[in-house]
Amino acid sequence: MLIRLRSRDGNFRFEFQPTADISELLSKILETAENADPTTVTISNQPRGNEVPISTLKGRNLQSLGFKHGDLLFVGYKAQAAPEAPAASTAGTAAADSSGNEAAKRPWEAVQEDTVDKYWRSQEGKIPRGRDSRFCKHGANAMCDYCMPLEPYDAAYHTEHNIKHLSYHAYLRKLTPKASSSASVTSVLPPLNPLSYKVKDPCPTGGHPPWPAGICTSCQPSAITLQSQPFRMVDHLEIASPEIVDRFLEAWRRTGVQRFGWLIGHYEPYPDVPMGIKAVVEAIHEPPQEGEVDGLTLGIPWEDEPRIRALAAQATTPLQIVGYIFTDLEPTEEDRSKLKYKRHPQSFFLSSLEVIFAAHVQNANPTQSRSSFTGKFGSRMVTAVLTGTEEGGIDVSAYQVSEQACAMVDADMIEASVDPGIMRVKEEDSDRYVPDVFFRYKNEYGLDVQKNAKPCFPVEYLLVNVTHGFPQNPAPMFRSIQYKIENRPGLEDQSIESVLHRLAEFEAYDISESAHGGDLHKRQTLARFVSDWHLIAFLGTTGLINQNDQRVLIRTATAPDIESPTALDELLHTEGWLTLMTFARETAPKRPSGGAPSSSHAPMDTDIPPEVFDQIAREQETQGGSSNIRICPHCTFENTHGGSDCEVCGLPLA
Repeated sequence: MLIRLRSRDGNFRFEFQPTADISELLSKILETAENADPTTVTISNQPRGNEVPISTLKGRNLQSLGFKHGDLLFVGYKAQAAPEAPAASTAGTAAADSSGNEAAKRPWEAVQEDTVDKYWRSQEGKIPRGRDSRFCKHGANAMCDYCMPLEPYDAAYHTEHNIKHLSYHAYLRKLTPKASSSASVTSVLPPLNPLSYKVKDPCPTGGHPPWPAGICTSCQPSAITLQSQPFRMVDHLEIASPEIVDRFLEAWRRTGVQRFGWLIGHYEPYPDVPMGIKAVVEAIHEPPQEGEVDGLTLGIPWEDEPRIRALAAQATTPLQIVGYIFTDLEPTEEDRSKLKYKRHPQSFFLSSLEVIFAAHVQNANPTQSRSSFTGKFGSRMVTAVLTGTEEGGIDVSAYQVSEQACAMVDADMIEASVDPGIMRVKEEDSDRYVPDVFFRYKNEYGLDVQKNAKPCFPVEYLLVNVTHGFPQNPAPMFRSIQYKIENRPGLEDQSIESVLHRLAEFEAYDISESAHGGDLHKRQTLARFVSDWHLIAFLGTTGLINQNDQRVLIRTATAPDIESPTALDELLHTEGWLTLMTFARETAPKRPSGGAPSSSHAPMDTDIPPEVFDQIAREQETQGGSSNIRICPHCTFENTHGGSDCEVCGLPLA
């Protein structure tokens, strides 16, 4: 087959066998290049971008790489350094060989993708269609153009079902050649390459000093045309239970200041979008923050982040931070029970400052991908906003920012403006190169017009909409959200004393493993109590539970069968739990030994001072058994009748 090569030395054509090794192609390139360093030779199917070092393709033949007759390859390389002493050159050759062996392990092959990515890679992903009664003329076991499955990126299907963006894996199927769609992903080059608007340093040509001393077309970024992103990394945000949001809103309802929280959850397939992915939120963790009426101050990264991430990953279904949520709520002046409708098409959805923050968060949390040259592409971090609706209520809005936004923030090209719906493009200086930025829109005559984005452009060009909702039958992983929430000083103060008092209330220290029997209701009450994210996260800071015991605790708390009698057995044997029960037993209120009433009224009796029981016992000893006067142990009234209940409080005298 014929392969065409284009490099700085000119255009060349060579004949190869399809089974020829990549080393034959490299030797032909070196024949056409003067003084080229073999370890720096790269090939690409584009004039700029997607460059792959040819040293990483050792042992592969041209056919396995997807090369076809007539393909045009763009070749780049660096000039070879001047030869040095023989000993030094020998050492350099050995170092080059070792580095080539290391590079042979391509980064995208060593990536560990998320479970949902592995699931969709194993599925066909096509959209099934039923038999069309009007056009299908074949039998039940046949298929035609009117009933055959559609590709997951079919434009007509997305338009019909009002799906604005392709899912991530549908987008990959669209980019991947059909001839290799059934082959292993490692048999072809990855179709994705992360965007970068930075000046390449050093320049691939090596013909001039690095920026800002010099720049050329090979190292400078191309002009940017802002456009709607055709795909999204996450298609839907699902909050496992409405109580999670209500609990988060309590702080704003009681103080009036805005709040921020990280969304703890996991990713699952989303059947309503072809090859879709949804983020399921199981808890909201609130980091240290200073809330204000019109905003908040937050530190990133926060000190406890590594511990929280490690703790979440130990759940029965491994959890992670899937996004963040914040409030933007302001009551109306006319009716304080209703909220202002601040975010709408005539104002803004996310402010320019919030878009830059979202881009920073997404850049810091990339998605592992086998379809990218770097092994990473995009991010699945979702931005959720609790804001007022047109009717004055509260609703959730979910977004992501585009890959263009993340690349522009990474290149330090944009900044927030006073107008929340406008993004500013920074001025170019000696440390920052800013390429031309354009955006397209329809003018008042309905014509498609291109406009320079300097000095500013609308924020909407950087947004990606994400749908949201709640499940019809909520089944949250954490059964309780009643424990005090972290980092709410003065509003909800977490303390070990409060935990011990709650454990003592339902006598957790008397609950043993299921083999010994016991009260099933108490076991279920305790299981629901410990199945609380905020409680588990707090216990890790007390020093009473070590890491191994905390792993058992969170696995017990997130077990799907936590209501079963044996769910707590493993936890009850841990050293940390036994220590907690020792302190809880000491915290429990002690009842006096003499004159105490029956156990059926224990909750009320714990409020009676022991001196009252002592007084009743002394008077009963003085009066002896012959007297008909009976003193009520609850209200101390002297009863002379022969009944079994007190005349004043009506409680049993026995």
